[in-house]
Amino acid sequence: MNPAEIASGAAGVATEVTLWGMFWAAHLVVKVVMLGLLAASVWCWAIIIDKVLLLRRLQKQMDAFEETFWSGNSLEDLYQVLSQRPVTGMGALFVAAMREWKRSFTGAASAFMGLQARIEKVLDVTIAREVERLESQLLVLASVASAGPFVGLFGTVWGIMSSFRSIAASKNTSLAVVAPGIAEALFATAIGLFAAIPALIFYNILQGKVARSQARMESFADEFSSILSRQIDQHVANERDRV
Repeated sequence: MNPAEIASGAAGVATEVTLWGMFWAAHLVVKVVMLGLLAASVWCWAIIIDKVLLLRRLQKQMDAFEETFWSGNSLEDLYQVLSQRPVTGMGALFVAAMREWKRSFTGAASAFMGLQARIEKVLDVTIAREVERLESQLLVLASVASAGPFVGLFGTVWGIMSSFRSIAASKNTSLAVVAPGIAEALFATAIGLFAAIPALIFYNILQGKVARSQARMESFADEFSSILSRQIDQHVANERDRV
């Protein structure tokens, strides 16, 4: 608020206090803070919607893959199908492990040595990549959740300082003069909380879903590694019998 507005308020001119009015009457710095927080809020909601849909698709894909994998069908046929298209989650683990398995058998005989360790390494790397993809941009939610209220508070402090300077210039301290300026300043904190609260809630929710998906992929990796380990032991035993 500027001294002219305060003087008119002191003269008894009643104005309706609206959200748009508070924004328009705020100091330029406070306006920049408000617009930045609103932009951060829109960005957070875009990330939230994208991640919710992504995790929902991932869960459906993993459910379908597990049903197919444990149905008893040929793993070779499953690999031929999945290797021809982009896959995520458990499907990506399966394709990566099978690709390393087939490389060891189609290459030199010495390539079979240490196959179990290589498969486990491939599974670990694939899980890390999948989790990194799922967690991408979640840091934005955490940053807005932690910094949003403080950015809004900065706008509030700046607005209150500006209001007090205007009040001092007008030499009028009545509540009707002080209240609008304080309301404009506090509006910045309200927007900061508006951006931070959903970001914090959904960050915790999405992080929990990612952790559960990671645990599910790690469980499948252990089971599939055990299956391949038995196949390796059987192959080694057959080679010894031939010798």
